[in-house]
Amino acid sequence: MKFILIICDGAADWQIKSLGNKTIFEAAETPYLDWIASHGKMGLLQTIPHGMNPGSECANMTILGYNPERDLTGRGPLEALSAKVPLNDTDIAFRCNLITIENSLIKDYSSGHISTPEGENLIKMLQENLGEQGIDFYPGVQYRHILKLNGEKYSEKIATTPPHDILDKPYKDYLPIPQDSNNQKAQKTVNKIIKLIEKSATLLIANEINQNRKSHGKNIASNIWPWSGGKKPIIEPFNEKYSLEGSVISAVDLIFGLGIAARLQPVHVEGATGLPDTNYSGKVNAAINELKDKDFVYLHIEAIDEMGHTGDPQKKIAALKDFDEKIMKPIIQAESQFQNDLVIGVLPDHLTPCKIRTHSHEPVPFAIFNPKQERFTKRKFSEINGKNGEYDLIEKGEKFMKIFLNQL
Repeated sequence: MKFILIICDGAADWQIKSLGNKTIFEAAETPYLDWIASHGKMGLLQTIPHGMNPGSECANMTILGYNPERDLTGRGPLEALSAKVPLNDTDIAFRCNLITIENSLIKDYSSGHISTPEGENLIKMLQENLGEQGIDFYPGVQYRHILKLNGEKYSEKIATTPPHDILDKPYKDYLPIPQDSNNQKAQKTVNKIIKLIEKSATLLIANEINQNRKSHGKNIASNIWPWSGGKKPIIEPFNEKYSLEGSVISAVDLIFGLGIAARLQPVHVEGATGLPDTNYSGKVNAAINELKDKDFVYLHIEAIDEMGHTGDPQKKIAALKDFDEKIMKPIIQAESQFQNDLVIGVLPDHLTPCKIRTHSHEPVPFAIFNPKQERFTKRKFSEINGKNGEYDLIEKGEKFMKIFLNQL
C-alpha cells in the first residue's frame, strides 16, 4: 500500500467567542476534511510529550514516529541540516529569527514575513560584520536563519524562548540564561548571544533593505533572535524503523531537516512559501509523483499556523478552507490513481490558538482513511470528534505511526 500523511500546521484551536464558541475546525466549511473523518477513523494524538515545549520540532518528530524526549536535540540543528550548514559532532546550531523589536517590545517574530532575498542579504551582511572564529551566520528561508557556534568554545546548555511565544513582551525579560548558573561555559555563551542580539540592531536598522521596508510601512528586521540550539541529531532512519521509503514536502526548513535526519527524501516545490500564497497545486502534484515511486509521503502545509499567529480567526478559517479545497480535495481525488491502495492521514501538528497567538500543548485530532477498511459515520473533522473517535488518546508517536502504516 501507499501512505500519505498530511499536516495542517497549527489548525487546531480553542473555542472562540466571536465564532459562537466554535473552534476553527468547527466554524470552517471543510467538506473534504469531513469526508476523511466520515469515511475513516478518528482519534487524538498527544504530539507534545508532557513537560516539553509545544514547538513544531517536537510535534512533527512525534508524528513521524519518533520520541522527542530522546531524539530531539533542538530546532536549530534540524533546520541547519536542511540549509546544508556543515555541522561536526560538537557544533551548536540555533534557529536565528530576524525579528522586529519596537519600544523594547517584541512586535513581530517574522519581521513582517520578510522575503527570502531580503533575509538572505541581511544575514550575509551580519556574517561579514559579526561573524568570527567559532561564530557563523547562515541564511535560510524568509525570517528563519541559522547561527552556528563552535561547541568547543560555547555551550548548548542555555535556556532560550521562541519569539512567537512572547509577542508584545519586553525582550529583555526573555534573553537567554544558563540552564545551570554555575556553568561558566554556558554563561559565556549567554553573554555572547546577548551581545550579538544588541549589536545586530545597529547594523540591521541602518541597512538599506530595512530603510526601504520602513518607507513602505512594513515591519523591519531590527534584531536577530537565536533560540532552540543543539547539536546534530542522530535518529534511526525511517526506512529501517518502518521498512518504507519516503519523502517530505514542505516550505519549512524544520520539516526538511527532520526528513533529512530520518533519511527521507526532501522535495522542494517552486513557489512554496509557507504562507497563504504558497503553491498548493505544486505540492499536491509533487506528492502524487513521489507516491508513484515511494511508499510514504509526509506533506506539510504551514499557512494555517502562520495565520494562527496573527490572532485573527477569519484569516485562519480562510487558510483552512484553502487547505481543504486545494490540498485535501485533489489528494482524495488522486486516490483512484492508486487502485484503492492509498491510505490518507490528516492532522495538525499542534494547536495554535488565536487567543494566545502561539502554540499550545493539548492533543490534536487526527483522521485516517484506509480504502481497505472504509466505513461511514457522518461527522465533521474537529477536536471533539477526534476525542470521541474510534481510537483512544495515543500518547506515543511510534504507536500512531504503526497504526497509520497498518503495522499494529
